[in-house]
Amino acid sequence: MADVRADVVVVGAGVIGLTVGVCIAEQGLRVLLCTRSDPSATTSSVATAMIGPGLAPGYDPTGVRERASIEEFTALADVDGTGVAMRRGRLAARQPGPSLPGLEPCRPQELPDGFATGFWATLPLVDMALYLDYLVRRLHAAGGRIEHRELTSLRELATLAPLVANCAGLGARELVPDETVRPLRGQHVIIDNPGLDEFFIEAPFGPAWAGYFPYPDHVVLGGTAVDADNAEPDLAVADQIRQRCIEVEPRLRHARVRGHQVGLRPMRPSVRLEVEELDGARCVHNYGHGGSGVTLSWGCARETAALLTGQGTERT
Repeated sequence: MADVRADVVVVGAGVIGLTVGVCIAEQGLRVLLCTRSDPSATTSSVATAMIGPGLAPGYDPTGVRERASIEEFTALADVDGTGVAMRRGRLAARQPGPSLPGLEPCRPQELPDGFATGFWATLPLVDMALYLDYLVRRLHAAGGRIEHRELTSLRELATLAPLVANCAGLGARELVPDETVRPLRGQHVIIDNPGLDEFFIEAPFGPAWAGYFPYPDHVVLGGTAVDADNAEPDLAVADQIRQRCIEVEPRLRHARVRGHQVGLRPMRPSVRLEVEELDGARCVHNYGHGGSGVTLSWGCARETAALLTGQGTERT
């Protein structure tokens, strides 16, 4: 470990930890981000990051965090090199449902067979490989450092800095420890883009649904959400994902499969964002975001920074 003492130690190099590090470093504090994995090896790197729409009530903490992140990502779509772009697409359900404020209803002929309702939305879509690289560059530009380090306890960090941000994601299960954290397995199929520029998402999310997300040269197909800690691709599941998406968009049928991705989302009954005193250090826990880590990242990071510096209060 370097002899230079940091003002803040951040644990975790996924989107939550990097965003917290950026927020704090850009306030002028010395940030050391400790991680056992490169950002490209985190669950965040395989996230299908569609930001929004923000449907939680404005008075709800989740709604506040969603809206802060949607605003930030919308602005980043105008910045070169971030990996963020605005995309139009459909949110659809097989059962009739209520109208969604601010969204344009789909006409019946715009819905795939088997779907009863849907809405058009224009939302930020994030290429996570590019975006994580952007966050690393931004952290370094603000003076932050990244160090690979194996941790067995958060208490190890109390000697390094007076302020600690625990953004360990699934690692919080052992590091805190927090037995309420569990892995929720998601699998994607990556294919060549056959000419799509609009996304599609089936709601509500269950163990399996149809969703595709177009990038300039490839499309990410999803999705699944099952309680499991196996990070190896299941080719039978991959075929089911492809078939569900092809039923919605036949142009996907003959697209070449490039590869498969599996991510273990850090689920918890609720996001933990609170202060704990840790052997003389002030620790703010920020983990348990499940499949909403990217969507909540900026809102949660700003709360974390405020709690660390004593400028914020915990939400109830």
